[in-house]
Amino acid sequence: MARRTRVEFENDYGQVLQYRTHENGGGLVSPKAFVADDAVVAVGAYVEAGARLGSGSRLGVGTWLDEGAIVGAGVTIGRNVHIGPGSRVGDRVMIGSNVKMGAAVVVEARARVLADIHVPDGTRLEAGAIVKESVRQAA
Repeated sequence: MARRTRVEFENDYGQVLQYRTHENGGGLVSPKAFVADDAVVAVGAYVEAGARLGSGSRLGVGTWLDEGAIVGAGVTIGRNVHIGPGSRVGDRVMIGSNVKMGAAVVVEARARVLADIHVPDGTRLEAGAIVKESVRQAA
């Protein structure tokens, strides 16, 4: 049985969005996104238009890489994670399951964000940081 390679959805605004099934993992990738050939996009994961997923990176089941988000090389992202629009994730970062990142978040190289963390819009996490609890919104 052949696997479908193209899928279409209608969004809340009546626009038809098209995705292709990624060969490594079966997740859905916008034709306007870039995913490295050796990256893995698990079933149920989405990569939106303008997003980039670097070499050797892995998106877990149910993860959503929002519009314009950029993920570097060798990054591991767990299940049910949302990387907000315009966010940047550096090389060799590890992000646990159920993490929610807002828009324009910057996670520098080799940082670790543990499971069930909320990172608000515009937050910057320094290289090598280990985030163990949700980040507070700056005043």
